[in-house]
Amino acid sequence: MSTSTISPVLIVGGSGTVGSLAASTLRRLHPQLPLAIAGRSLTRAQSVADSLGNATAVVVDLERRDLGLASDQHYSAVVPFVKDDVLHTLDFAQDRGIPYLSTSSGSFEMAPEVARYATRPDAAPILFASHWLAGVATLPTLVFTRDFAQIDTIRLGAVLDELDMGGPAAAADYERLTSAMASTQVLENGYWRWIKDEAAIRRFRRTDGVEVEGSAYSPLDVAALALVTGARSIRLDLHYGQSSHSARGEHFSTELIIEIEGQDHSGKQIQSRHEIVHPEGQAPVTAIGIAASVERLLGLDGSPAPRAGLYLMNTLLDPDRYLARLAEFGAQVTKR
Repeated sequence: MSTSTISPVLIVGGSGTVGSLAASTLRRLHPQLPLAIAGRSLTRAQSVADSLGNATAVVVDLERRDLGLASDQHYSAVVPFVKDDVLHTLDFAQDRGIPYLSTSSGSFEMAPEVARYATRPDAAPILFASHWLAGVATLPTLVFTRDFAQIDTIRLGAVLDELDMGGPAAAADYERLTSAMASTQVLENGYWRWIKDEAAIRRFRRTDGVEVEGSAYSPLDVAALALVTGARSIRLDLHYGQSSHSARGEHFSTELIIEIEGQDHSGKQIQSRHEIVHPEGQAPVTAIGIAASVERLLGLDGSPAPRAGLYLMNTLLDPDRYLARLAEFGAQVTKR
């Protein structure tokens, strides 16, 4: 699809911290792609739109099924960066048969979105991108598991710096996702378990070698990796505190540690550790995943755009292409 003939991508919350950075990332990848920056404040949205070029600013009302937008204005996709508790953003996309990108739903709260898809399965492509930082745990892990013929354990350790929460929408998501559930779901020896208290605590080494305490967290990565890799045990633990960079007095970073154990193709027991670090924090990483998802939903990567359906990131995005994008936008990937 040519960006010269495409309608604008509607970015709801596009004037926020992560939304504006995702829009900027899309602009860098596709200079001619029209964008619509949507928010509650036209002034803020217009400021972002002006900085991007080839972008318009609109005000949206999440209480309305039509989002309060003009009926004669067309869009190519809907990308919300705010938690839409009514899901009118999804209704809007389905009513118009355009792709929808879900960015804020925890694995335990997807039922309303899944129900909308099940009721109208042919309406629009729906991509769940509510993985850790929009794919940084799942997609690289799929690249690193290729050295294994059999995978026993995948342990993911995420470091979110306490200075790196982002804007109000991100803070609200974090509070909701970490406090709504008393227990966290993990895969343990082939069984899905709900764990809490001491069982939900795991210590792992930050990229500077310092041991930190993490708490089990269950974004879509755990379920997605279980299906694709066949691993018997998978968990993701989140440390919210100091990152390695801020501990050295530098700008905060975001870090992901991927540890895999299993057998190689000769039957030998092996293990690997990969570290992914972005020295500017979580927002650029999230923006990369969202931009790559929009690119795929619109067929801007050279492959046909997906038909109506319900997708996870690993079912649509190419892991190698995503990993290359991470490096292109400043992430550092190291094998230990």
